[in-house]
Amino acid sequence: MEKFIVQLADFSHLHYAAIICDEMESSAKARGTGIAKRSPEYIEQKMLEGKAVIAFSADKTWAGFCYIETWSHGNYVANSGLIVAPQFRKSGLAKGIKQKIFELSRKKYPDSKIFGLTTGLAVMKINSDLGYEPVTYSELTQDEAFWKGCQSCVNFEILKSKERKNCLCTAMLYNPDEKKDSDKKNKFLNFKKHSKMFERITKMKATIYLKQIKLRTHEKISGTSLQRRTGHVLLRNLFSPGIKS
Repeated sequence: MEKFIVQLADFSHLHYAAIICDEMESSAKARGTGIAKRSPEYIEQKMLEGKAVIAFSADKTWAGFCYIETWSHGNYVANSGLIVAPQFRKSGLAKGIKQKIFELSRKKYPDSKIFGLTTGLAVMKINSDLGYEPVTYSELTQDEAFWKGCQSCVNFEILKSKERKNCLCTAMLYNPDEKKDSDKKNKFLNFKKHSKMFERITKMKATIYLKQIKLRTHEKISGTSLQRRTGHVLLRNLFSPGIKS
């Protein structure tokens, strides 16, 4: 498997913006689906804001890209524009890019809900592995600016006819609040599990300890009784008549 470098995009990568936009457009046409069309200037802006990741092959050939968008005053975050160069597809790179942009999103916007719209089964699988769950469109941002971006999609008329309640894309959402609740629940269950285990171990140790105390006590009592019996015999023999020294 080929090794790739997936890193935070910056000003040194601005010259890749046009290539990225062209590849996004041609890829969408090849799939027969659409993505919100972006200009090279928009991609450059994301790079300068530190809201994008870019990937290269071992020989420094451009291999992939993805960026962050924020909506509803930062309450929602989207990892958009995921693209992998044709020669590097089916190499596992898409998963590496998604993982990197997801980590960047969680770092920059720890309390935001991260969502995505996709028609690709591979992307759905990657999102699921990251903790996304399928949701209805009503659970996504209702920011008009976001939905306006869908106008350049070939499926926009379908979205409009469905009154923005459904389309060919699957909506997926990562909700940090739900994950926190889930983590708390798991911690509580683990605590209960470990508490029961600790309780069993404690009872087992207590039982062993009590047995040892009883055994020692018995030995001590037995030893004392033997000493007393031996002493009584000696005294009896010493003072009984007919005993010669």
